[in-house]
Amino acid sequence: MAKVTLFSARACPWAHRTRLVLAEKKVTFELKEIDLQQKPAWFDASVSGYGKVPALEHDGAHLWESAIINEYLDEVFPNPPLLPSEPGRRAVARIWIDFASTRFAPRFGELLRADSETARASAESELAKVLDQLERDGLQKLSTDGPFFLGRLPSLVDFALYPWFERWPALEHYRGFAIPREHTRLHRWLEAVQALESVKSHANTTEYYVERYARYATKQAVA
Repeated sequence: MAKVTLFSARACPWAHRTRLVLAEKKVTFELKEIDLQQKPAWFDASVSGYGKVPALEHDGAHLWESAIINEYLDEVFPNPPLLPSEPGRRAVARIWIDFASTRFAPRFGELLRADSETARASAESELAKVLDQLERDGLQKLSTDGPFFLGRLPSLVDFALYPWFERWPALEHYRGFAIPREHTRLHRWLEAVQALESVKSHANTTEYYVERYARYATKQAVA
């Protein structure tokens, strides 16, 4: 079988997504850690067209962008499948993966980086709306009686969302913003995902994220 090489950065939630998918599928891979503050010249030139992690090399393919990489992995390593087989449900899964990328992750970052009380209040309001939508339109409607986003088994949607929730304690540390208690399905989902062996095998501590995210939350450089 062709070698899989993943270019990643430990603190990066986008790269975290792909590490989780590889772990869930039990794919052996070579991990190359990239220092995003001092990227080697060869990385931008020959590995990632956007100069970002994750990037993947496999069987002649050179890929970047986490959502694209993860769908590729689901196709070439089909067990366990992480997208529904039925086209309509698969399209819905892709909508929520896009939601994670274009709605949820940006709102998380905006609150973490908020540098005034006005910006913080606005960012909290917007992130709260996103959580409401995840609870109401996502988990309540799509998970049925299962703990995961699409039901009984984990999917690419779960791994697209989870990295920011692992980092949530750092957001709460710096901004005091907790996941509302009334979002019971969201809390149940989080517990189920955290219990997966693939997730536990790549987990970092709260202290790690608090230290790493200080540069964004307090405008201080971190070594």
